[in-house]
Amino acid sequence: MSDVSSARSVNTAAEGAEDPDLALARGGDGGAFTRLVEPLRRELHAHCYRMLGSAHDADDALQDALLRAWRGLARFEGRGSLRSWLYTVATRTCLDSVEARGRRALPVDLGPSSDRAVVGDAPLVDVAWLGPYADAGLGDGPLAPDARYEQREAVELAFVAALHHLPGNQRAALLLFEVLGFSAAEIATMMDTSTTSVNSALARARRIVAEKVPSRTQQRTLREVGDTRVREIVAGFSTALERGDADAMVALLTEDVTWSMPPLASWYHGLEAVADFAMRVPLTGCGSWRHLPTSANGQPAVSCYLWNDDAGAYLAWSINVLTLRGERIAEITSFLGPDHFTPFGLPASLP
Repeated sequence: MSDVSSARSVNTAAEGAEDPDLALARGGDGGAFTRLVEPLRRELHAHCYRMLGSAHDADDALQDALLRAWRGLARFEGRGSLRSWLYTVATRTCLDSVEARGRRALPVDLGPSSDRAVVGDAPLVDVAWLGPYADAGLGDGPLAPDARYEQREAVELAFVAALHHLPGNQRAALLLFEVLGFSAAEIATMMDTSTTSVNSALARARRIVAEKVPSRTQQRTLREVGDTRVREIVAGFSTALERGDADAMVALLTEDVTWSMPPLASWYHGLEAVADFAMRVPLTGCGSWRHLPTSANGQPAVSCYLWNDDAGAYLAWSINVLTLRGERIAEITSFLGPDHFTPFGLPASLP
């Protein structure tokens, strides 16, 4: 059963007071509560990621939200669906986190690009960086009939990055309406505000997102390019890195390509700058690489492992998310750090 159909079956069951698991959960049965929420866990986690821009923060927020829901289950009277009530709890939990932590950023948000390779760039530890999202459990279609975005479109890097230019209330309203298909009146109840305020927040949010998100989504591009060709592009990128082949790398890129590497502040725009960085740093300056293909944010991605003499192995280094325009790579976002690998189910090292 798909996530969507599972969620709908849960909603239908939860609307009636006779639902046995709901009655048991209200009576303190933790197993019954787990059975109620498990079909919705993946989509709730994706919602928390969109709100917070970090898979680790989404883990914490979802755990907190489900704990709040468990403790407050007696307040759920069954007038609406269990799904909408859980989204209310999750959204309010995320809004508390947004208020405490602020928004997340990518290097392109912080300053101009560099014309030449910056060697020895130090990570910025005082910036809350946007992180990648392991999307293996997401479906392909919308979560609700009225939703504008597909599930995978709604975790694409450009969309999530654009969301983090919005205040928390606008971010929540846009996600609840456009991605999850709730009505403005339902959202007003969920966010404890008026329908007028929700509509105003939606109008402002749509303007900002429209300015920052390409009209052609990655999902549309990937469908047009086709799975076989996408795999070839990913393999070509990986092989160019492993062989230190600058010409092969450049042949894969658009003229206006960008390459960024959070948590490093420096980023590169245009074929000349990106080629200079690639040649001086990953292709010749880092050492020996190995790679595994993966998928992140609904996009093709490559997990990079760098040889470490002390460990005698290739250690997890970065998740490289590729944004395609046609059959070329228009953006490379390299999320540095082994902590990103665990949510993807990737090994910490390779022999």
